[in-house]
Amino acid sequence: MLLLCTFLTLCLSAVHSQFPRVCTTDEAISDKSCCPAGKDGSPCGSNSGRGICRNWVTHVIIPTLIASGFAASVPQYDDDRLDWPRHYYNKTCECFGNYGGFNCGDCRNGFHGEKCDRNKTVVRREIRELSLTERKKVFRYLKIAKTTKSKDFVVLTTRDRHHRDTYRFVDATIYNVFAWIHYYATQAIMTPSSFDQSHTYAHRGPAFPGWHRLGLVFLERQIQLLTGDEDFALPYYDWRGEKNCSICTNDFMGKNNGQGTLDPFSEFASWRSICSGINYVEAYCPVVEHEYEMERLRRRPGTDNTVNRLPSFQDVVDTLRWSVFDRSPYNSRATRSFRNVLEGFIRPSNGMTPATTMHNQVHVYLGGTMGQVPISANDPMFVLHHCYIDKIFELWITKYNGNPDTYPENDEPGQGPEECCTPYFPCFWNKDLLRKSTDLGYKYSTYQGS
Repeated sequence: MLLLCTFLTLCLSAVHSQFPRVCTTDEAISDKSCCPAGKDGSPCGSNSGRGICRNWVTHVIIPTLIASGFAASVPQYDDDRLDWPRHYYNKTCECFGNYGGFNCGDCRNGFHGEKCDRNKTVVRREIRELSLTERKKVFRYLKIAKTTKSKDFVVLTTRDRHHRDTYRFVDATIYNVFAWIHYYATQAIMTPSSFDQSHTYAHRGPAFPGWHRLGLVFLERQIQLLTGDEDFALPYYDWRGEKNCSICTNDFMGKNNGQGTLDPFSEFASWRSICSGINYVEAYCPVVEHEYEMERLRRRPGTDNTVNRLPSFQDVVDTLRWSVFDRSPYNSRATRSFRNVLEGFIRPSNGMTPATTMHNQVHVYLGGTMGQVPISANDPMFVLHHCYIDKIFELWITKYNGNPDTYPENDEPGQGPEECCTPYFPCFWNKDLLRKSTDLGYKYSTYQGS
């Protein structure tokens, strides 16, 4: 891959859910500014009324984009992702109306067209609802995303997170950018002298369902732009009550041998995992530039002795019984918390007993790449699984009228209601992902399962 410039002496430069290529120049780094030219050649498309370059961070309020005044970082940590993205930029684009993207050159989610005036809501369907032709198209699109270098975004790699002169940006494919986003958000939080592995920006707190919702929206939109197919929607896997993984076959996501290696005739046999192989807390993604150094995808469904089944129909029903979105202490110990039950740290039936359930249960059950949290998004099974977790989240929002006011104040690093969802850019406040999926341009089918 082409190495992009810039060893950092001051600070890095930041992102739309990663790092925009045009904002990794020496000038952007020294100015702490990410206000790239829009389609009309002016910063943020200001000459054509698409947006404006603003001081400090602007955040996305769905459906209207407005500027935010978010400020405080957390003093006990020394992590580049805290106070996102102000560690990197003092100026970013604020987009108006239906315009979006890091330079306001795109449309906000759910809108299309030159003037972003065509609203479209795509339907995410269960993968077994798709015809063979439709399923093959999804696989083809995922493969194109896996092999096409992103023209807009680059990813970050370091040898030592405490030393800025080891930070650099490198190219990645569109799907690998998506996988890197999850990896980056789940790495241990850096302190001045060590690392805190008890917190992440994507898990173990109120941001969990919204953070993953935004990641799926990012990938879905990037594939729509890449293929020109505005109707493309990610599929989901409704795993309720399955005795084994029914889509772990070559007709669907691929079967595996006893060592977890995918069958050579499966759709994803050749896929390799960005940031795999070496997982040092003091480095970001040391395996990124040379594909041959990356691990192949692996899956071992049903072989973990601690988790020998997928969640049941009743588990999902019980999960939706918990009406409070999240509760103190707003981490993996929270009881009677919908978020913590959905994430899978507490038993759905009583909301109290620690257990590996729901979201976590599926990851452990599938094993292999999916069983390794930082790199799990490399397996396209991650997409199908998290789309179903997102569907359950959507059912909860509809049932209890969930909205941004439902999102609780909390002390989890980077997971406050008015903190930016790390590392997405432009900034979405965490609380603003707690609203109906149609506000983001998609909805779910009513598949009932077998």
